[in-house]
Amino acid sequence: MQKLAFQPYSLVTKSSKNKRYIFDQIRKKFVVLTPEEWVRQHVVYYLLNEKKAPKSWINVEKQFTIAGLKKRFDVIVYSADGSVQLLVECKAPNVPISQETFDQIARYNMNFNAQYMMITNGLNHYYCNFDYENQQYHFCEDLPILSPH
Repeated sequence: MQKLAFQPYSLVTKSSKNKRYIFDQIRKKFVVLTPEEWVRQHVVYYLLNEKKAPKSWINVEKQFTIAGLKKRFDVIVYSADGSVQLLVECKAPNVPISQETFDQIARYNMNFNAQYMMITNGLNHYYCNFDYENQQYHFCEDLPILSPH
């Protein structure tokens, strides 16, 4: 798999029946290793190791409904009070981040009211927070530490 713009993490992979799999420590199972999953698993390691998010606060690939349509988010990090600290949208490395990607996460965020959002294709990362009072996004250099301390 392609080298990404993250620290090198020790991701666990395996092959079975001519398919490659990667272990997802949040879902606690091996999942098919696609380019997008490669990015998603790096994001999880980044959140756990660099941003100190407790594992129990992270959800990966869960379905939700918006405007009557079933959608799936990539990664969410909750806070101790159950509010959403971070909503993450992952794309495969060959998928450029576009205005459409920002529009997608903004639509998803109408459901979650996350404090921060991250968009990444593994090569380029974008972070922003949403000022709900003035209805504006503000881009950030990085995310804050997401632990309770």
